[in-house]
Amino acid sequence: MDLAYIPSPSESVWHLGPIPIRAYALCLIAGIVAACWIAEARMRSRGAPKWAVLDLAVWAVPFGIVGARIYHVFSSPDAYFGPDGDPWRALAVWEGGLGIPGAVALGAVGVWLGCRQLKLPFAMVADAIVPGIPVGQAIGRLGNWFNQELYGKPLDTWWAVAIDTDHRVAGYSQYSTFHPTFLYELLWNVGVALAVVLADRKAKFGAGRAVALYVALYGIGRFWIEGLRIDPAEAFGGLRLNQWMSVIVVVLAVAYLIFARGTRQVFVIDGGERVTVDWDSAEAAAAGYVDGALPKGAEPGETASAEDEPEPEPDRPEDDVIPDEPLDVEPSSDAGKPREDS
Repeated sequence: MDLAYIPSPSESVWHLGPIPIRAYALCLIAGIVAACWIAEARMRSRGAPKWAVLDLAVWAVPFGIVGARIYHVFSSPDAYFGPDGDPWRALAVWEGGLGIPGAVALGAVGVWLGCRQLKLPFAMVADAIVPGIPVGQAIGRLGNWFNQELYGKPLDTWWAVAIDTDHRVAGYSQYSTFHPTFLYELLWNVGVALAVVLADRKAKFGAGRAVALYVALYGIGRFWIEGLRIDPAEAFGGLRLNQWMSVIVVVLAVAYLIFARGTRQVFVIDGGERVTVDWDSAEAAAAGYVDGALPKGAEPGETASAEDEPEPEPDRPEDDVIPDEPLDVEPSSDAGKPREDS
């Protein structure tokens, strides 16, 4: 085997009897599981109910997949509606082709609907779960490696990826190794997740500002990575549609970071109900939060309200103090003598 480049997997589908097991689907599932695991840990550290993330995922995952497919078909329509296209293939998600902007947009709608059902504040939940999204994206990009898709321009170096003849873009059949743009995006997404976690740990983002940081960083990476790709896509003004989309979302996200205000919110228990308070409030400290997070495995404590505190006893004046023992009084020298009339 020639190790001067990254080889592509020879198979992307395995059969368990009549049932096809697709590597692309397995990578997507693994990415979703990882994103949910990270989101659950961060939600629990802010006092959210246990496994609330699974209830949110019931809404977010199908919305995200539909949004991702719609965006992909919209940005690369020739394969489905062009002269040699097949419209029915637009439904073949297992063949690959999911647009991340669409997944994030409609996935966010799903999270919002889930928050309404669970009566959770959407902005707080979004800031908590957002670092899991780029991690899930990174794992999902491995599916593109198995499918031998989303690679870039020809490249002759040790980190280039080898693409089989059947999977090469038209006009590039004479080349065998290309930029592994799916790998670039995988590594970039891991960096984005770490950057958001570290920045959030320091700044205690609230009001959706952690989401804005993720969008800005992902958009910057997607812009330059998209410029290396050679797969067919809509383009105008010298840029691909995804590059224009990146420019727009980066500008909007940076503007939001500059002008939006808000700090991290956490849950405390008040009267048996979960309510949100600022991470650095006295209520949060009383509920057990340390630097804006609960210790691992802890639950938010009950906060005492003002009416629950016992009223202090009023101070009694010193004149009203009654001694516990009788005072010692020295008897008079006239004691016991009869009293004379004057």
